Amino acid sequence: MNKVNIPRLDLNDYISGNAAQRKQFSDEIGRAFNETGFVTITNHGLSKQLIDKLYIEVKSLFSLPEVTKSKYEIPELAGQRGYTGKNKETAKGFKVPDLKEFWQIGQTVPATSPLKADYPDNIFVSELPDFNLTTQEVYKKLETAGVHLLRAIAVYLELPENYFDDKVHEGNSILRNLHYFPITDPDSLPDDAVRAGAHEDINLITLLIGASADGLELLTRENEWFPVKAHGEDLVVNVGDMLQRLTNNKLKSTTHRVVNPPREQMKNSRYSVPFFLHPKPDMSLACLSSCIDSDHPKLYTDITAGEYLDERLREIGLKK
Repeated sequence: MNKVNIPRLDLNDYISGNAAQRKQFSDEIGRAFNETGFVTITNHGLSKQLIDKLYIEVKSLFSLPEVTKSKYEIPELAGQRGYTGKNKETAKGFKVPDLKEFWQIGQTVPATSPLKADYPDNIFVSELPDFNLTTQEVYKKLETAGVHLLRAIAVYLELPENYFDDKVHEGNSILRNLHYFPITDPDSLPDDAVRAGAHEDINLITLLIGASADGLELLTRENEWFPVKAHGEDLVVNVGDMLQRLTNNKLKSTTHRVVNPPREQMKNSRYSVPFFLHPKPDMSLACLSSCIDSDHPKLYTDITAGEYLDERLREIGLKK
């Protein structure tokens, strides 16, 4: 297998570094996003204490009785807020649902915001007040880190550094708390049942806060699966389809999956918390003119982020 370029980058080099450090960070994240679509990020603004607290709260959430969790599942929200139960989301192109359940937290905007009507209110867990507080804090910190990462990407794309700022301010971002539940009877599973089927993310970039177990793999350009492992409390950051579309495939939205563990570990849960950084619904995803030339003809029709999200939620079965 060829070497896979997943560099470990220090976000402080971009936020507080000198001109050379900032350029190097921008070049390296751009190169990795061009080649594999993945990087790992250190010094991202989340302390180990906050991450540990988050995972304690996430485990508490999914330990609640089924009857308690199900009262927070509201089908008309298409999984965008609150609880989504087992066997509800199916990766595009798959027939068997993923082996997971999840809880989603979205953007909070002031009552005076023109976007207020576009975003459903978040659902709070009355049984776990600390879960609500901790996830809100994590949401804000990841949103801030994401803005800095998009600035570095904008520089790599030779756009104004703040190109994405107003597009993601009050954007439709989602914090997803995931539980890949224990598999107590592996022999009863359909052959192609996995924790998360091979897919690409919908959004601009995804920031993943570790995971409680291995299992994440990316598909290389040589069509080989490669395990992605974060170092300690690093974030794993990858390109989503919106950014790939905007850049006319210059930046790569890499296919990835979460595989089932070895049989003897199937009885163990796996927890994971990705942050899907979305722009506002009205952002145009029309390919950037700077990414189109005779060697790279325009590959996509024009569409807004909101229209594209709607289309994809229908494809994965969350929206009817």
